[in-house]
Amino acid sequence: MPSSTPTPRTAARGGWGIAFVVAVAIAISYLDRQTLPWAIASIQRDIPIGNQTKALLDSAFLATYGLMYLGGGWLLDRIGTRRGFVAIMAFWSLACASHGLAGGVAALIVSRLLLGMGEGGGFPAATRAVAERFAPERRATALGIINAGTSVGAVIAPPLIALLLTHADWLGLASWRWVFFVTGAFGLAWALWWAIVYRDPPAAVVVSEVAAPRLRDLLARREVLGVVGAKFLSDGAWYFYLFWLPKYLFDAHAFDLKQAATIGWIPYAAAGVGSVAAGGLSSRLLARGLSVNAARKIALGACAACMPWVMLVPAAPSIGWVIALFSLAFFGQQGWSTLVMTLPTDLIPRAALGRVAGLVGMGGAFGGIVMGQAAGWALDHGFGYAPVLATAASLHLIAFALICLAVPRIVRLDFSSDSRRVLS
Repeated sequence: MPSSTPTPRTAARGGWGIAFVVAVAIAISYLDRQTLPWAIASIQRDIPIGNQTKALLDSAFLATYGLMYLGGGWLLDRIGTRRGFVAIMAFWSLACASHGLAGGVAALIVSRLLLGMGEGGGFPAATRAVAERFAPERRATALGIINAGTSVGAVIAPPLIALLLTHADWLGLASWRWVFFVTGAFGLAWALWWAIVYRDPPAAVVVSEVAAPRLRDLLARREVLGVVGAKFLSDGAWYFYLFWLPKYLFDAHAFDLKQAATIGWIPYAAAGVGSVAAGGLSSRLLARGLSVNAARKIALGACAACMPWVMLVPAAPSIGWVIALFSLAFFGQQGWSTLVMTLPTDLIPRAALGRVAGLVGMGGAFGGIVMGQAAGWALDHGFGYAPVLATAASLHLIAFALICLAVPRIVRLDFSSDSRRVLS
């Protein structure tokens, strides 16, 4: 009579459905964080927002996002993926809806702080779900599917927000307020869905791990610091693209809502393709017999090579070339992000995975703050977009060099003693 206890293989089969559900959550998170950038022209009719004020709003989100990336990882390590993800999603969805009640910049800042606080747990939860459901050779592909959710949310954002801004004038409220109410409702519906479909796997399904290393032990490893530093650099560029591309198109190319709905989504679609392509490339290289170290680094290097071309945007002869160059950068960035998200699952015991994923995400968020503040200052002081884009174009190459130096071999780290050995 067959055993009713799930095996790792059957858990992995069920994992593809879970990967889809998590991808939907990540899509909602990127839809929520894109509401302000795409609706900003309409919001400015009621609330004055300059470049440095916009940078402050972005930094408010990223500050709590980064801190709670680590806090969310700690929460998930304590209460499990199912309950943790429900709490995280419900919180950030209510925070998103609260933007629609704002009467000024101060209220928007509070809403951005709360949104970042909630969304900070999203990717640690995704990373834990992958570690619980997938073997190492399938993790990059699974995270590629999940990370493609970022692009789905960002692709949906321009046409959906344009539709709401054009038609949602219900109950005498400005249409931009309904953008936040509607997107917040999506997240609450997802939280109910997750509570119904997900169950934390029993101990028999999950490969046993050593006890969780302390935070100071994690921070003592150059491999951990290298991945955090690489995320700081590369996400500095990413958050600039994510939060400033709509404004760049409005300012430099006089985009209107119709154009935003028609072509503003294309770079984000390219990002989704990059997420799946990079994860798939790494998994195929592993299947052909390459080591984890070679497979991850070949794919990371290919993604980094896509990034410098964005510095040509200010000289592009047409809007078609602008969109094409940003699309190449978005393709490379989200492929890169998929692989960097996978590295903690290759390096760290599962018991500490939430914390390390949180450290990596915190590094990325604070990179976004530094880059965003620099961009806001440069634009308000008349330097224009060219030097900002040139800086962003170089950051992934520096980050790739840092990973190669800090992580000479991608193998599981041994925290069982004070020695600095790795498991081969």
